[in-house]
Amino acid sequence: MDNLNLTTLQRGQTMVNDVAIDAFAAGFRGSLLTSKDMDYNEARTIWNAMIDRRPGLIARCAGAADVVRAVRFARDNNLLVSVRGGGHGIAGNAVCEGGIVIDLSAMKSVRVDPQTKRARIEPGATLADVDKETLAFGLVLPTGINSTTGIAGLTLGGGFGWLTRKFGLTLDNLLSVDVVTADGGLVKASETERPDLFWALRGGGGNFGVVTSFEFQLNPLNTEVLAGLVVHPFADAEKVLKEYRQALEAAPDELTCWVVMRQAPPLPFLPAEWHGKEIVVLAMCYCGEIAAGEKAAARLRAIGNPIADVVGPVPFTGWQQAFDPLLTPGARNYWKSQDFASLSDAAIDVLLKAVRKLPGPECEIFIGHVGGAAGRVPTEATAFPQRSSHFVMNVHARWREAGMDGSCIGWARELFEATKPHAVGTAYINFMPEDEGDRVETAYGANYARLAEIKRRYDPNNLFRMNQNVKPMAAVRAA
Repeated sequence: MDNLNLTTLQRGQTMVNDVAIDAFAAGFRGSLLTSKDMDYNEARTIWNAMIDRRPGLIARCAGAADVVRAVRFARDNNLLVSVRGGGHGIAGNAVCEGGIVIDLSAMKSVRVDPQTKRARIEPGATLADVDKETLAFGLVLPTGINSTTGIAGLTLGGGFGWLTRKFGLTLDNLLSVDVVTADGGLVKASETERPDLFWALRGGGGNFGVVTSFEFQLNPLNTEVLAGLVVHPFADAEKVLKEYRQALEAAPDELTCWVVMRQAPPLPFLPAEWHGKEIVVLAMCYCGEIAAGEKAAARLRAIGNPIADVVGPVPFTGWQQAFDPLLTPGARNYWKSQDFASLSDAAIDVLLKAVRKLPGPECEIFIGHVGGAAGRVPTEATAFPQRSSHFVMNVHARWREAGMDGSCIGWARELFEATKPHAVGTAYINFMPEDEGDRVETAYGANYARLAEIKRRYDPNNLFRMNQNVKPMAAVRAA
């Protein structure tokens, strides 16, 4: 790591002094990568293939001390900073252009205490890493639906999935964090220590520092759940969605059912004649006793005349990975999201019109079913803003060729605009693309002013701005 000579690492228009860079490298326990290193291109590549940025330096941290050094180096040299956990975020903020990436992907430890039912998790861990350790003790942390997602970004932005209705959001199960703030200090935040910072970190994303360790409360879970897919022809979509909506009115917290509308992939349980045709999928999970789950899911499974019903007892770890093949890295992705208090007839009509105009075979609309335990937390209790929404829509445009950018992005934006009259106005920041910076204040609603004030105290110069950025309060007043 001697004499890195980072000619591309810039502070504004001024090159950073090589002596300062070498001093940073000398005390760094992890590895530092520049464009001259063989691993550089792999290290700057993230899940969304639309993002192609070339940082001046990638600091792969081995522990909290490395993170402290990296933050201080970036601060002292006025560098653009991005923070990488799992590298799965749709906006691509894990990688910056010309600055420094604080890469946490090597910090993957997951330590479970089965007596206290708590886990200490480092920010580079994926959901698969977490599930493997916690479920070995019959415990679980409610997270997302794609096992390659990183725990850090998921938690800081919210975190919802199959267990949210029963156990709350991922951030609702957070007990404390160790975090490196913009002044380069390593501090602890919890309900009793720096409670304002702890409040902001639960939903405020990466705006307030770099978390080096998360402490979570875990929940008991049987290793098997009742889960699977019920697939319907798109011709029946209106009837299916309206009966789906009615069936959920009496759903217990243990039951979650999401809707996916897309062209059918070549799933082995679907007849070949359906491959490539539009379908409506009810994806459900019951996280209690199997017999009770069969009763709770019966009304959903009785809807219409499905093409296939493959709901049954499965290991939860397997169900957590069921959608991974449809979300592999390497594709171009653009998302738009809305929150709905209810799934109105008018909203359903808009969604169905959009499915009839899918621009590619991997593009889809999914409706996440939330509420339950997550919806009973007061809006002001955490920075996470949308406790009242019962459904979250993600317009997921996904394609392979750059020549399809216009049609796929245009389709997502058109549907987003068409659903605005039926949405509540908040947004899940983890689903927001990089061009939605002007939506951040609206997305946080009544919580934004408090976030901006906490940002002023902990990051007044907006060092951590590669995110869905909350501007420090002074900057907000001056705007």
